[in-house]
Amino acid sequence: MDPAMFLRGLLIGLSIAAPVGPIGVLCIRRTLANGRWVGLATGLGAATADATYGAVAGFGITIVSSLLLGHQTGIRLIGGLFLCYLGAKTFITAPAENVTSVEGRGLFGAYGSALALTLTNPTTILSFAAIFAGLGAGAGSHAAGGAALLVLGVLLGSALWWIVLTHLVSTLRAKITAPRLHWVNRVSGSILVGFGLLAFASLHHW
Repeated sequence: MDPAMFLRGLLIGLSIAAPVGPIGVLCIRRTLANGRWVGLATGLGAATADATYGAVAGFGITIVSSLLLGHQTGIRLIGGLFLCYLGAKTFITAPAENVTSVEGRGLFGAYGSALALTLTNPTTILSFAAIFAGLGAGAGSHAAGGAALLVLGVLLGSALWWIVLTHLVSTLRAKITAPRLHWVNRVSGSILVGFGLLAFASLHHW
């Protein structure tokens, strides 16, 4: 069992999570509007999905991989609709007045929605498959231990990014007034709808 595989997984998790995409926008907006814990729950939902796809790639679960890739049109459609729904809802939502009650009520919803959004992004598994192949981390029975360490590293690396991001954003939260939060909602909602429309556009090229 190679401990270096864990470090590789850590770097993979960080590199997959760090680029600002729809989940990053959603995490930043929720941290500003609803507090650090809701933002962190959003990030951890994405980290769980990253680890799930990492496991599919790392352990060579070809049946699951083929099923996902074989239904990319439906997955892209669902993901696009979900993004447009979240974007529209974010755009019209007024800033929360009671953050404590929102956090207590919305942690599971924040986690679940981010998990679903990340799982409906079929390019994620392609990214993991390409990275794992490049690292020579193909799975067989002899590589099960190494693949497990790699997946654990992916989970922790992705989670680490979201912890850092929500911490940084939450330090700015005290400076964000209610009128500014209205604009945060409008801008982030528009961006999320844009990502959803891009998902629809990609259907014509698939």
